[in-house]
Amino acid sequence: MLPNPLHPAVVHFPIVLAFLLPLFVGAGLWQIRRGTIVRRAWLLPTAAAAALAASAWLSVQTGDAQGERVERVVGEAPLDTHEDLAELVLSASVAMTLVAATGFVTGITGRAARVLTAVGSLALVGLVTRVGHTGGQLVYQHGAASVYTTAGGQ
Repeated sequence: MLPNPLHPAVVHFPIVLAFLLPLFVGAGLWQIRRGTIVRRAWLLPTAAAAALAASAWLSVQTGDAQGERVERVVGEAPLDTHEDLAELVLSASVAMTLVAATGFVTGITGRAARVLTAVGSLALVGLVTRVGHTGGQLVYQHGAASVYTTAGGQ
């Protein structure tokens, strides 16, 4: 049984993964520094980045599916801001996954990719925080949830 609406249920996955990613990246870098084989140490950060990208995609898809209905209540401008930020998170997380995967390469290219993944993972925390904040504003300031909870929103 899937929740209805689905979007509020799935948006928490990219939020959690974005906040965990820097920790996984830090742990991977620490393991590599201690002598663990790069392929073994870098698997979890890359998998977490891929999971973040997949969950961001799902969040954007479910948001798009419910956006028109919510727009009738909240208006176009706040919803567009939230959608634009969500699409930025999706693009950034896909790019981060590609950079993280490059971290498996040996030599300076791999090292640079791992460092860039560390920096990028922190930037993603900021982006996800902004998109989450605008989503919260849609619900708590603009009444987006009323579309699903009141007869007036139907």
